[in-house]
Amino acid sequence: MRNLYHIAIEGVIGVGKTSLAERLTQHLDARLVLEEFDENPFLSSFYGDRRRYAFQTQLFFLLSRYRQFQDLRQTELFSKLLITDYMFQKDRLFAYLNLDENEMGLYDRIAGMMEETITHPDLVIYLQADTDRLLYNIRKRGRDFESNINSDYIIALNQVYNEYFFRYKASPLLIINATDIDFVNDQDDLADLLATIRQPIEGTKFYNPIKR
Repeated sequence: MRNLYHIAIEGVIGVGKTSLAERLTQHLDARLVLEEFDENPFLSSFYGDRRRYAFQTQLFFLLSRYRQFQDLRQTELFSKLLITDYMFQKDRLFAYLNLDENEMGLYDRIAGMMEETITHPDLVIYLQADTDRLLYNIRKRGRDFESNINSDYIIALNQVYNEYFFRYKASPLLIINATDIDFVNDQDDLADLLATIRQPIEGTKFYNPIKR
C-alpha cells in the first residue's frame, strides 16, 4: 500500500461501498470517512418525487461532501491512510441524471468553484453489479427512504457510472465485478479482494472473480 494516502470506493446504490470501506479500514489500519447520506433532509422526498426534490437533494449532498473534505484538510488528511465510501467528483453523476438544464447551470457554477480545492484519490475502487443484485441488496437492508427505488433508476445509474469510469484517467482505478461475490460474509472472497487491492495498480485494472 506504499504511496497510497486516499482510497475512494465508488459504485451504484446498494453495491456495497460502505461495507467494503469498513472492512478495508479494519485490515489496512486506516481512517474511515463515510458519506453522511442520512443527514440529508430531502432524500426521502427525492425518492418519492425525483423531479420536484432533485435540486435540493443534490445541493445538500454537494455542500455536505465539500464540508467533509475541508474538515479533512484541517486535520492532516495525509497523516494516515484514508478510506472513503465516495469520491467528491462523483457528485456530478447524480446531477447530470436528475437536474434539468437550468438547475444544472447553477449547479455547475457552485460545484466548479468547490472542485478547484479538491484533490483526486490515489486509488479509486469501482464496484460493479447487475441490476438484480443491486435491487436485492437495497431491499435486504430495508431503508425506508429507498423503498421507492425502481429498476429503471438503477439501470440509468449503472449506465452513467459505467460511462464515467470508462473514461476515468485521473488516478489508478480498480474495477471489481461484485455481482457474484460476498466480501461481507465470505472470508475467502474478502481475502481474495484484499490481495488484489494490495497489489500495485497503474492505470485501470479489472477484477472479475470466478464464481465458486
